[in-house]
Amino acid sequence: MKVCIYGAGAIGGLMAAWLARAGHEVSVVARGAQLEAIRRHGLRVRSKGEAESFRIKAESDPAKLGAQDYVLVAVKAQSLTQVAENISALLGADTSVVTAMNGVPWWFFHGLRNGNNHLESLDPGGKLSRAIPTERVVGCVIHLAASTPEPGVVSHNMGAKLILGEPGGKNTARTGRIGDALTAAGFEVIVTETIEKEFWVKLLGNVSFNPVSALTATTADQLIQNDEVKAYMVAIMREVLAIGRAVGVDANIDPEARIDMARALGRFKTSMLQDLEAGKALEIDGLLAGTLEIARKAGVKAPFTESLFGLIRARAQSTGQYR
Repeated sequence: MKVCIYGAGAIGGLMAAWLARAGHEVSVVARGAQLEAIRRHGLRVRSKGEAESFRIKAESDPAKLGAQDYVLVAVKAQSLTQVAENISALLGADTSVVTAMNGVPWWFFHGLRNGNNHLESLDPGGKLSRAIPTERVVGCVIHLAASTPEPGVVSHNMGAKLILGEPGGKNTARTGRIGDALTAAGFEVIVTETIEKEFWVKLLGNVSFNPVSALTATTADQLIQNDEVKAYMVAIMREVLAIGRAVGVDANIDPEARIDMARALGRFKTSMLQDLEAGKALEIDGLLAGTLEIARKAGVKAPFTESLFGLIRARAQSTGQYR
């Protein structure tokens, strides 16, 4: 199988490495220090105390890689505009696009019976929808922890679970093929007919833990142990649950149970806290702006989530990490 990973950070890098190890023809679209390190030393992965290096073709220009069987998009939401502008070179007539990212995907409403099917905060002017038609999309919800301690190096910290499904639940052979490939590569793959629900379950934790951890420079376990902060995050989760239900997506999980999912991971830094410390742009719109746009469309009030959006946006703007 010919597979391109668009975005060779922690998650994308791990996918690229394991798929390459399984014998697939893998390439990555990367940039900056990450691109140079992969070219110079290969893509290096540390997992379970072992280190491996993979020689993988890496380019900043997708046009140099040609049409693929699958493109796995593993960038943060703020980089999706660049993806929309450049992904066409990777798309053949039958290419599938797997969206492996946090937050609300731009195609969230496309498979639902909902008239408000465009999210301007995530897909300005509909550029993404035109560049990546929904019929190509396979959604991917990530339940694993990885980081990039230095350019070209991926540290796989825990977990290997991926949940796959197509918008609206009508899964086709495209989902089965990539699911089989990822399973053979070492991931724990679940195929679902309710991928929107799985995104919303993940969103409960992302919307609360990520921004609060960045604001407080605190690991997830410490947030849970602080009664006042935990109560604030539970209030946000309840709002997000209500927003989902208002548009027909019931995550069907109690906030305490969602917190238990994070508690099981132990002491870890959220991806937003890692990005804050590294001076990178923060994934604010993909998590919060999109969620609040859905709330406005559905007529659901979300004051706790709105206040968090304002606070983390102001924090990131003060250091030039939000545009």
